[in-house]
Amino acid sequence: LGHPGLYACVVAEAAGEAVEAAAEAAEEAVEAVAEAAPKKPESDSFDAMLEETLKPIYNGDKVKGIVTGISGTEVTLDLGTKYTGFIPTTEFTDGGAKLEEAVKLGDEISAIVVRVNDVEGTAMLSKKRLDNIRFWDDLEAAAEEGGVVEGVVTEQNKGGVVVNVKGARVFVPASQTDLPREADLAELLKKTVRLKITEVNKARKRIVGSIRRAASAERHARAAELWENIEVGKKYHSVVKSLTSYGAFCELVPGIDGMVHVSELSWGRLRNPAELVKVGDELDVYVIGFDKEKRRISLGYKDPDADPWKIFRSRYNVGDVASVKVVKLMQFGAFCEVVPGVDGLVHISQLADHRVAKVEDAVKVGDVVDAKIIGIDDDKQKISLSIRAVLEEGQAPAEEEAEEEAEAPAEE
Repeated sequence: LGHPGLYACVVAEAAGEAVEAAAEAAEEAVEAVAEAAPKKPESDSFDAMLEETLKPIYNGDKVKGIVTGISGTEVTLDLGTKYTGFIPTTEFTDGGAKLEEAVKLGDEISAIVVRVNDVEGTAMLSKKRLDNIRFWDDLEAAAEEGGVVEGVVTEQNKGGVVVNVKGARVFVPASQTDLPREADLAELLKKTVRLKITEVNKARKRIVGSIRRAASAERHARAAELWENIEVGKKYHSVVKSLTSYGAFCELVPGIDGMVHVSELSWGRLRNPAELVKVGDELDVYVIGFDKEKRRISLGYKDPDADPWKIFRSRYNVGDVASVKVVKLMQFGAFCEVVPGVDGLVHISQLADHRVAKVEDAVKVGDVVDAKIIGIDDDKQKISLSIRAVLEEGQAPAEEEAEEEAEAPAEE
C-alpha cells in the first residue's frame, strides 16, 4: 500500500461497494413500508357494479335474467338491475307445452324489453319476440349459407305445401317437394321433412323453401361417403327397388343401387327373383364386387355360412350311402338332390343292376332312393352317384348266405 496509485484504487472500490449496499438496503426498506402500509379499498369494481344495477333499461333492449318466481300468469326474473322483469307464462306454454317442463327456478332466460315502469321498477319482457328476431336472423343465414332446416308439413294447397319450421310458415312449391309430378301432395301431410331456405322476405313475412334441394344435397353426400368406404364383404341394409328376370336391384343409400343376381339370392333353385322377393322388401346384403368408374355394385344375399356344398362335405365322403331324391331326368342319367342345393348325377349305367334302355324306365322325378357316393369333385362341385352299387352290395350278402346254407351238412 506504499504506492499512492494502488491506495487510491482500493479506497475507490471500497466506496463503490458501500454505495451499492446502501442502495439495496433502501429498496428493501421501501418494499417493507409498502407491504406494511394499509391497502386502499378496491372501490372501483364496487362502483362499477353499483352503476350497472342503477343503469336504466329501455323498450327494445335485450336483457338476461335469472328466474326467481313462477306463478300461474307470469314468470319473474332478476335482471341484476333496479328493475324486476316479468314474462307472461303463455309464452312458455304455446304449442301445448307444460309450464313446469318449459321453465324452472334458476334458469337463465334472454328476452326483449316490451314496456318499462320506472315508478314501480318493473319491466314487461317477451322471450317470444326475441326468439322470433333470432329465428328470422337464422333463416336469413340459412338462405345465404345453404343450410338445412327441419319442419312438419301442415297444409297442402294448389301450388305446393306449407311446412311449419319452429312456428313459421315456409311455403314449398310443388316442383320443390321432391315428389313425382303425378304424386299426390297429400302424401307429405304430417310428415317431418328437411328443406333448404331459398327466399326470405322479412317485410312481407314470406319464406320459401325446397325439399328437393335438401334431399339432393344429402343424396350426393351419402353417395360420396358410400363410394369412399365401400369394400368387398361390407354389409348394407337395403330396399328392393326393382326386379328383372336376372336379378333384384337394391337401394343401398338414396340414389345408389346394387344388383343381387338371381344366383346370389338363394342357395336353392330359383328361376326368377320374384319367387323369393318383391319390390319394397328390406334385405341385408353384402358386397361381392364393385366398379367405381362404372358405378356398378354386385351384391350377395344368401348366407355364406349356409353354403350347401360345405354342408354336404361336412356330412358325406366317397363311399357313403345317402338317401337322395330324383329331381331331373336326362338322356344320360338322373340328377338327384343329396342335400338341399346340392345335386349328384346317377349315370344311366348306374341306375340299376341290369342294363337300362331309358332313364325313365328305372326312376321318375320325385322318387327317393339310396345311392352310393362314388366320386366327388370339390373344384367343380360335382358328385357321382350309383344306385347299382347299393343294389349289388345288397345282393352280395344274400348270395353268401345262400352259399353257406348249401354248404352246411344236413342234420341226421
